[in-house]
Formats: sequence, structure tokens, C-alpha cells
Amino acid sequence: MAELHPACAPLAFLLGTWQGAGTGVYPTIEDFSYAEEVSFTHVGKPFVAYVQKTKDAGSGLPLHSEAGFLRPQPDGRVELVLAQPSGVAEVLKGTVEGRDIHLSSTAVLGTDSAKPVAATERRLWVDGEVLHSSVAMAAMGLELQHHVVSEMYRLS
Repeated sequence: MAELHPACAPLAFLLGTWQGAGTGVYPTIEDFSYAEEVSFTHVGKPFVAYVQKTKDAGSGLPLHSEAGFLRPQPDGRVELVLAQPSGVAEVLKGTVEGRDIHLSSTAVLGTDSAKPVAATERRLWVDGEVLHSSVAMAAMGLELQHHVVSEMYRLS
């Protein structure tokens, strides 16, 4: 494996594959529970690749997935470029403080067939051996609000 690019050192705590479970709510859908797996990898360049997939907790059927890149910046901030098969693409920027990342969207774009998403906020943080993830979104004409939260444990 390639040596971690020095710019990615603040993101090293994420590297590996994590697995766990989460719950989701939103006014336009029924509450749900899901299993989640995320992977953070690198190839020695100044970015960390991210892949996420979820399955329905009961049936095991695929739900949401997304992929993108965390891009550390020289000023200590971080960017996330993210694409989803639902037709939504997000560009977010934020901060890394220890093992805690806060991101807010600067742009959310959708294909003609995608449901309208106006804004997102994301947080990733590791507490002990647990990776926590939360997402808030403004979608379907509604204000920014909590959508999903999960807890995952490192597999590798």
C-alpha cells in the first residue's frame, strides 16, 4: 500500500472499513433502520476515497449508497465531493478538529429525475472505537433537519 500523503494525516483516524447500524427519519418518509458499511482508503495522493452502502435492517435489501473523496486543504479545512446513484451530487466544506469532522454543503446538484435536495450537513466523529455519522438535509421543499445517524465499528 502507498504511504499516506502528508496532507491526509488529519484524516488518518478514518482509514479502514467500518460496519454498524443506523436509523433514519424525515417528514416525507416512514422512519427506518439500516445496516451500514463505509470504507475510507488512500492511494498516496492528497485525498481519501469514501464508499458507503446501506441495507434495510429487516429485509437486507439495498438502500442508499454514495461515493466520494475527502480533500484536505492547506488551511486545515476539508472538502467532500460526493455522488449518489439517486442523481444527487454534493460539494461540502468544513473542519477537522481532532477526530471530529463537520461539513456543510456549498452546492447540491441533482439530475432531472432526482428528488430536490437544497442543502446538507454532515458530521463524522470517532469516540473511542466507534465511528459516528450524522446527516441533516433540506429536501422536498423542507428546512434543514436531522435525517440519519449511525454507529459503526472498525473491521479493518
